[in-house]
Amino acid sequence: MSLDLATTRRIAKLARIGLEDAELEATTQKLNSILGWIDQLAEVNVDGVPPMVGTETEALRQREDVVNDGNCRDALLACAPETAGPFYTVPKVVE
Repeated sequence: MSLDLATTRRIAKLARIGLEDAELEATTQKLNSILGWIDQLAEVNVDGVPPMVGTETEALRQREDVVNDGNCRDALLACAPETAGPFYTVPKVVE
């Protein structure tokens, strides 16, 4: 597959990339080299190569769903400007 200047101009417009006419030729060449590399990948023989591990081949590991407080209340409250016991103190916003 090869791109021409009109197609590159349209891609730039759709991507909202401002390209000057002087930049179109270089951009077209770069895009064509990328597409050529993709064509090279399509030619690779992958018969007999097992797929990489993905979500469709492996079961998701699930942790036990246990409710806890994280056991770090004091560390979290130490970051607050003001506290009252085990609670944050905030300014009153509704009268």
